[in-house]
Amino acid sequence: MQTSTGQPVRQGPGFAETVALIAALMGLTALAIDTMLPALPAIGASYALADANELQLVVYAYMIGFGVAQVIYGPLSDVYGRRPLVIIGLAILIVGAIVSALASDFDHLLAARVLQGIGAAAARVIAISIVRDRYAGREMARVMSFTMMVFMVVPVLAPTFGGLLLAAAGWRSIFATMAGLSIAVGLWFYVRMPETLHPEFRRALSVRSILEAARICVTNREAVGYSLAIGLLFAMLMGFIGSAEQILGSDGYHLGTLFPLAFASVAITGGVAAFVNSRLVRAWGMHRLSHGGHIIHFALTIVFFTVAHAWNGLPPLWLFMALMVMMQFFFSIAISNYNALALDPLGEVAGTASSLIGAFTTLVGTVGGALIGQSFDGTVVPLSAGFVAASGVTLLIVVWTERGRLLQPHHQGVVPAVAE
Repeated sequence: MQTSTGQPVRQGPGFAETVALIAALMGLTALAIDTMLPALPAIGASYALADANELQLVVYAYMIGFGVAQVIYGPLSDVYGRRPLVIIGLAILIVGAIVSALASDFDHLLAARVLQGIGAAAARVIAISIVRDRYAGREMARVMSFTMMVFMVVPVLAPTFGGLLLAAAGWRSIFATMAGLSIAVGLWFYVRMPETLHPEFRRALSVRSILEAARICVTNREAVGYSLAIGLLFAMLMGFIGSAEQILGSDGYHLGTLFPLAFASVAITGGVAAFVNSRLVRAWGMHRLSHGGHIIHFALTIVFFTVAHAWNGLPPLWLFMALMVMMQFFFSIAISNYNALALDPLGEVAGTASSLIGAFTTLVGTVGGALIGQSFDGTVVPLSAGFVAASGVTLLIVVWTERGRLLQPHHQGVVPAVAE
């Protein structure tokens, strides 16, 4: 096949490679968070930090940069295409990782982490745009489920990987390794992924155009409602991630070097849920799966809150882990479909839509997660209270979004014609 100028058309990756490449791009985000968790005490000792809760800022500073930058990348990718913005973002991520490895004090480290987040935002938001460029409706949900299934391997392995690097070469080597892996993924993307933005969806670079795309996003009931839902659910995840090392590793259950194993047992549940979702979503639909999963999740958070108080803040480890695993499973079922439901009606402005939704949900999740994480008092009571509040309010928002009609299938989107 040739273009109108006689040049050969670049063939994109097949289904399996597309899933793997999108998962790798998205995985860089999780890698930049989860590999650091075992190293937080070492970072605190290196910079002589007095308050252990202050170490959570290593996670939250990254997420702030990650959230804010998404507003920029999405609209620009609707103008200039997906490829150049991904490449620029990965370059920023690499610089941020290198600067983090060389940071002379804690403030410089936090600034470098913000820079890392700014770079990683391109990979995350544009990866979703690429999926939306090529798929829609239940097929898009299926691709995202497979992608999330591969992507969820990162949180499972990353803490152990980070722990090995920490033991072998110190915490700064973790950032150096992040830079190397980002270079590898960037080269893979550059060689294999062609431009996916449909010519008819390319938008002019103007404030009016961006505002019009934003108007389409914020006036769509499903996009707004499910974005709020994603943000509040994400706050629960960030609350756990930010305080996980303290709860499991150092201050709560004192697992020490076994922390990565405990964290992985929760994280792997998300991958299992994504696989189950990918098998069921075509037959059951996104609404039935996500709403049903969310209702069960909310019930489990009430059990978690009750158990936390019954054991004076620290229930037996086996019971805590069992509840975390069950909650993570149904959380993943709900949020993976909510992402697809929020983006499904916005194909004509996919780049701006994914960036606005991504920025909003990330910032809501980061701020909410920080409120939960910074409330850590040596027990899981603050975490359980945050879970109940966030899951319950989110369920009410979903009821509003669907006008009280939960568990009912809707018309699914249709993928536009694409010349790939």
